[in-house]
Amino acid sequence: MTSDVMTDSRIGRLVELALMEDIGLGDITTDAIVPESQLAKGEFLCKEAGVVAGLEVAGVVFRYCDHSITFAPTIPDGSAIQVGQVIAKVDGDARSLLRGERTALNFLQRMSGIASLTRRYVNAVAGTKVRITDTRKTVPGLRVLDKWAVRLGGGTNHRFGLDDMVLIKDNHIVAAGSISNAVERCVSYLRSYGPDVALEVETKCLDEVREALQCEGVKRIMLDNFAAVEMKKAVDLIGHRVEVEASGGITLENVRSVAETGVDFISIGALTHSVKALDISLEFIHTLL
Repeated sequence: MTSDVMTDSRIGRLVELALMEDIGLGDITTDAIVPESQLAKGEFLCKEAGVVAGLEVAGVVFRYCDHSITFAPTIPDGSAIQVGQVIAKVDGDARSLLRGERTALNFLQRMSGIASLTRRYVNAVAGTKVRITDTRKTVPGLRVLDKWAVRLGGGTNHRFGLDDMVLIKDNHIVAAGSISNAVERCVSYLRSYGPDVALEVETKCLDEVREALQCEGVKRIMLDNFAAVEMKKAVDLIGHRVEVEASGGITLENVRSVAETGVDFISIGALTHSVKALDISLEFIHTLL
């Protein structure tokens, strides 16, 4: 994602829906208290250390509310932030600022929470070759922002949706009768109809790893909920012939030991499905009639 985020129709639709949801027929509290001509200046203030993400989206929110508002980040998205740090300043019509405040903060706090947790995992495996990656366990409709926040935190994105990678999971294997059958059908489908995408197989034991290794077309093997000893055996068995991904039961406490088994990727659903919003507030510092 780049600074032309305003032109991304997905972001625009999300912002419009969020503002419609929050404002409804109008901000009756603000309209009752704040005169139409009142101007204000404000600062976005960090109340918790972490990694900031979503400043560009917050800027889009205020531009949708009122094009005359000036929104000026003091640091770029992806930066480490400390308690008491000002991360952005706003200047403009007080009513418009108040209408956009909560929506901007909702996006900013959620994305910063994702980026902050991702950075903790990335730091925990520093010095290894492993890459921390996300999953599709995102809030419906917010995936573009959730995955953007993961990247800002230093992680990498797994497939965005069902159309950009083949991932054969347990229910697919049951439906096909075996890993070999499932892989063969996918390879045949891709040759005939599908895009040029990678093929990954989820495995739950060493026997399934052996079967997946014998299949033509497999680019990555997922070790799902493997115990540490079995994971190391699987990595040695694979021997870098294909990429290896560890998944399931990964925590900050055990992620380092998982990385040291030699896997290439560690996927963590909690990055996006169990988000703790980072504490950020907007505080007016000056108003002018």
